[in-house]
Amino acid sequence: MKLTQFLLKNSSIPKQALVDRFSKFSPSPLSMKQFIDFGSANACEKTSFVFLRQELPVRLANIMKEIDFLPDKLLSTPSLQLLQSWYATSLMELVGFLEKDPDNKTILKKFTETLVNVRNRHNNVVPTMAQGVVEYKEAFGSDPVTNQNVQYFLDRFYMSRISTRMLMNQHSLIFDGSANPAHPKHIGTIDPDCDVTEVVKDAFDSSKMLCEQYYLTSPEIDITQVNAKGPDQPLRIVYVPSHLYHMLFELFKNAMRATVETHEMALHLPPVKVRVSLGSEDLTIKISDRGGGVPLRKIERLFSYMYSTAPSPVDIDNSRNAPLAGFGYGLPISRLYAKYFQGDLQLYSMEGYGTSAVIYLKALSSDSVERLPVYNQSAIRHYQTSNEADDWCMPSKDPKKLGKYERRSQ
Repeated sequence: MKLTQFLLKNSSIPKQALVDRFSKFSPSPLSMKQFIDFGSANACEKTSFVFLRQELPVRLANIMKEIDFLPDKLLSTPSLQLLQSWYATSLMELVGFLEKDPDNKTILKKFTETLVNVRNRHNNVVPTMAQGVVEYKEAFGSDPVTNQNVQYFLDRFYMSRISTRMLMNQHSLIFDGSANPAHPKHIGTIDPDCDVTEVVKDAFDSSKMLCEQYYLTSPEIDITQVNAKGPDQPLRIVYVPSHLYHMLFELFKNAMRATVETHEMALHLPPVKVRVSLGSEDLTIKISDRGGGVPLRKIERLFSYMYSTAPSPVDIDNSRNAPLAGFGYGLPISRLYAKYFQGDLQLYSMEGYGTSAVIYLKALSSDSVERLPVYNQSAIRHYQTSNEADDWCMPSKDPKKLGKYERRSQ
């Protein structure tokens, strides 16, 4: 039985049954090229409506099934209870359109309004989930297995959120009847001719302003551009400028803070060096600072939600820490933005010198395909993995133990 037929015959089924049913379907990832082709001058609102009224519930239900694998004590926090209520309400509202006539203009308008309401309802999902994790850690601590499961879940949860907001933004911006005067050539949130260097400069300027407010000084920028397709051609790709800006802004904040604090007694701050390179497959942005770097063992922790030591924004209020602090989720979520369209974000550090952050994006819109979490048996096995003994020797911190072993073996 098709999904639509099932729901038409079961219009009063409970929420959990809806989640169970929709989670049996896999999300349908779209490429940047599909987004562009669909959102062009001949865009059809009816086609978008028919696709989204099934696709959005599928994406919501897939991640809602995984929420159940979180620790019971985390699920019982007020923050998680609130968050789950948002998702349940949004799912029910969207499912309500499955019976509606796609040829009815009033229905199409109501659907767009509902998408805006759902998007606004979920505006605070990231800090609400983060607050729940803080509440859980403060009350119950953490262990390796929990850390592993929460890390796996949150990467998928936040990636799912990025994808659903992308779909809702595209539909509402294209079909709400009003063009974007600031960006008339944008197709929804996508710039088909995104000038990467301009976005780099915008993100740097914003970071510089915050850095100067906080430290009363800031480093300058040194940009180098390389275009393999033509030395004199600008670096342009099909991309979502707001996603790229988010990544760059986070990396520039980190680079500036490290640079200023490392060279606080110097007369001149070393610049933050940026190299942007466009090849046949990749658009790469490398941001290098001389902020002292971090030890190798701490690199992966910078992408961990559970290891974050940043104070809760709720606690810092409007103190002077606010502009450059938060839940410590800036890097992990920036990496998700990069991975969303098959790119990546990596850090390379030289302790005692500085750090380089590298953003990889797809140069071709046909290669930029959504990376989406799917609820299936493979995902379930990740949550059921136990913390087994390591199959590599761990270095001993007590050299005397070696001597004792040698004496016993003689």
